[in-house]
Amino acid sequence: MQSQIYYTYLFASQSGTLYVGVTNDLQRRMREHKSGQIEGFAKKYGVNKLVYYEEHQYIEDAIAREKQIKGWGRKKKLALFREVNPKWQDLSANWFKK
Repeated sequence: MQSQIYYTYLFASQSGTLYVGVTNDLQRRMREHKSGQIEGFAKKYGVNKLVYYEEHQYIEDAIAREKQIKGWGRKKKLALFREVNPKWQDLSANWFKK
């Protein structure tokens, strides 16, 4: 039996607004953001570019990490993903191409 994977992620907008969240299906969540299906902060600010994510075996760990990152200042959040994604590329850019 395959265990569930949970994700802590950072989305960004073109203007640099950041959004931190948790999901058990990163592709579904990204599709929801790109299509504007989710009302609230992310839709209001156009936060639909995946710039960073982490995998976790347990939901409690993913939520704890989300809370930790949300407690950080912008500078520390930027440092987190700039190590692996310095150009702010959309890591999901090829997921939905036909």
